[in-house]
Amino acid sequence: MFAALILICAFAIYLYAHHNWNPLPAGTTIDRIVVEKSARRLSVFRDSSQIKTYRIALGRNPVGAKQEEGDMKTPEGIYKVDGRNPQSSFHLALHVSYPSDEDDKRAAARGVSAGYDIMIHGIQNGRGWIGDFHRWSDWTAGCIAVTDEEIEELWRVTSDGTTIEIRP
Repeated sequence: MFAALILICAFAIYLYAHHNWNPLPAGTTIDRIVVEKSARRLSVFRDSSQIKTYRIALGRNPVGAKQEEGDMKTPEGIYKVDGRNPQSSFHLALHVSYPSDEDDKRAAARGVSAGYDIMIHGIQNGRGWIGDFHRWSDWTAGCIAVTDEEIEELWRVTSDGTTIEIRP
């Protein structure tokens, strides 16, 4: 009896951690993404109307804008989704156009590399079972992470060229 109760609780927790609340309808497209780092929130917009919000995890050192490769910070600024990687190590990835020319100039003035490969992605392959619990701490190397179910939805509704604004 006790074992059955444990299994039921584990199954309920799993379903909760992997549920995509209020899924966007088929055929939905977005034209803008806004990331609010301090709120750990990614919002998607269509025609200036916010249509959905996701909770996120960021780089391990989330306060402040990315300054250089390896600083574990998520960039701040206005970028574009400029590609996608279906073979990512993190269950699908939308590539962010960081670094901008301005980011490169700032880093070069300090004699460092600005870094590269900033993505919106899911959970590391093989660890998708973590689901919502991945947000208990910031864990990426500077990327923006959502659950696997959420990146599948973002992948579907986001076109290359979509503007992404990353705010402090």
